[in-house]
Amino acid sequence: LSDDIPFRVNWPGTELSLPTSGVLYKEDNFIIMTTVDKEKYKCILPLISSGNEEEEKDYKGPTPGELLEPLFKQSSCSYRIESYWTYEVCHGKHIRQYHEEKETGQKINIQEYYLGNMMIKNPLSEPDQEEKENPKESAKEIPTKNIEGQMTPYYPVEMGNGTPCSLRQNLPRSSTVMYICHPEAKHEILSVAEITTCEYEVVILTPLLCSHPKYRFRASPVNDIFCQSLPGSPLKPHNLEQLEKQQELMKMPFRRVKEEEMHSTKEEKFSSIHKPVAVGNHQLLTVGTTHISKLTDDQLIKEFLSGSYCFHGGVGWWKYEFCYGKYVHQYHEDKESGKTSVVVGTWNREEHIEWSKKNAARTYYLREDGTQTVRMVSHFYGNGDVCDLTDKPRQVTVKLKCKESDSPHAVTIYMLEPHSCQYILGVESPVICKILDTADEYGLLSVPS
Repeated sequence: LSDDIPFRVNWPGTELSLPTSGVLYKEDNFIIMTTVDKEKYKCILPLISSGNEEEEKDYKGPTPGELLEPLFKQSSCSYRIESYWTYEVCHGKHIRQYHEEKETGQKINIQEYYLGNMMIKNPLSEPDQEEKENPKESAKEIPTKNIEGQMTPYYPVEMGNGTPCSLRQNLPRSSTVMYICHPEAKHEILSVAEITTCEYEVVILTPLLCSHPKYRFRASPVNDIFCQSLPGSPLKPHNLEQLEKQQELMKMPFRRVKEEEMHSTKEEKFSSIHKPVAVGNHQLLTVGTTHISKLTDDQLIKEFLSGSYCFHGGVGWWKYEFCYGKYVHQYHEDKESGKTSVVVGTWNREEHIEWSKKNAARTYYLREDGTQTVRMVSHFYGNGDVCDLTDKPRQVTVKLKCKESDSPHAVTIYMLEPHSCQYILGVESPVICKILDTADEYGLLSVPS
């Protein structure tokens, strides 16, 4: 049994019919388990093997290189912005790491290194050609990388001939770009890591590989283990029964959850990978996900709309706090110097209403039956801390958008800065789906009736 695969133990009693679809089971694939109280159980284990083996064997479609070709032909670039460095991956061309500083007189000083350049004209053809010509090669093991606890297949593209590295006798820097399938991605950079001095690994999320069965994104299903009691033992272990009764008594459906419980590391994690990075003119500051504690939906909506429950998100140096109808803060926490906080914008109902008369506070999309439904609402938060570059208060437009997710209590937060100290904060969550249609003409939301 692998630690990467989740399991669930069931206690079916004497009546057991094994599932005929999904994961396979065989009557003789079992182990005998004994509890500390000498209770004995026969536990039938699932046969864990790839259910897609036949599909993978019969696949005759495009190679991974051919699937990625449109990305390389477009000459598009993806960016990841961290506290100091910005990383630029221009697909099929180069990887650059740079930092910009404005000096007096608005002169811009750029510090940059190339972590790799493409050394052949068509980077995708060579390995794929080999694969087509030599069937044995195509059967070779596809490399995998541990992404958020799951071993994920990737397609590697090597880049070399980067900026000389003084720590390695001026040898050129080099990188391996790992393209992995993620159906909702937009070719964003998930991570950049220096694995040895001046050698790097760059992970790119792309939907282009997802049509290839060997690279497909797989959500880990929970596999059932069926444990039946042997003669002389209860249907379920006595200690487990007692524990479950205690847990039931402790459940109080409408109690207010404390903040430290909301951010507990024991909380089930939101498994989706970071929000896709849009490639375009906007500078993307940071992207992140957070998990909302599982309050009841009604209570959560009321607390969110009252501003008493705030969303947190962001990765890298800056994190973000959004309290509906109150403020947007950007902050950094340091063990030595404490918390540094910047007010990006504060709520003023009258200012927002004036803003909404000139801007679209609600946007719609048409349903199949011809009716309109609200897709997104935008709110204006002004009067933030004064910006050094403009000598004006910071301001932010908060865009609240419905986003369906496998995790119904997840939220994704990202921030753009299209103009100096004028921000766009994107907040997307299934929670917002439940209240968007309550938006009035100014985009203001209320508790659903």
